[in-house]
Amino acid sequence: MGVRASVVVCVTSFLLGSLFTHWIADSLTLWKSPVTDEHLWTAALYYSILTRGPVQILYALFAITILGGTTIFWSFNDLEAGNLMFDGGSIFLYGLSVIMYAYSVIPNLLDQFTAIPAYHVKDAFPRLLRAPTLDLASHHLVCSVALTGVLILQAGRWWAELADGDDEEGYLTEKVEDSDVADETKSSTPLATTSP
Repeated sequence: MGVRASVVVCVTSFLLGSLFTHWIADSLTLWKSPVTDEHLWTAALYYSILTRGPVQILYALFAITILGGTTIFWSFNDLEAGNLMFDGGSIFLYGLSVIMYAYSVIPNLLDQFTAIPAYHVKDAFPRLLRAPTLDLASHHLVCSVALTGVLILQAGRWWAELADGDDEEGYLTEKVEDSDVADETKSSTPLATTSP
């Protein structure tokens, strides 16, 4: 696997890991049934904590995301058949994740969760906050699935390149063996003797 593919895999794995940290909140609204007010409060308070984190974390996340996207585009620019298929698919899925996070997740977090009111466990969850809380969990899931697709495509690319390398190696070995057989045949063929 080349350096560029390794960078893409590392960046994508890092982004997936950062999305998996939201499982604490997302699992309460995506995978619990029924979704209670207590689940929604827990998820909303978790998202609220995210909005109060240091802004440098967001800058680091943007820088890492740009590194991954740039590397995929750079690899795609080789215009080899394997790159066009695997990197083209990776660009689509990676871009889908970036666009969804930039235009849905971050604005939703900043608009709705910067000031969560104090609550008691028995308080009813605000109706206006219910849809944004559920949306965040589903958007995190979509981004995770898309980034998993990027990893699968990069693994497919590695496997295809490995198979191509084996085919070339076998072809070269065959050619060498054929030329050795031809040389042996020439050397073992008796020269015609001419009579005086």
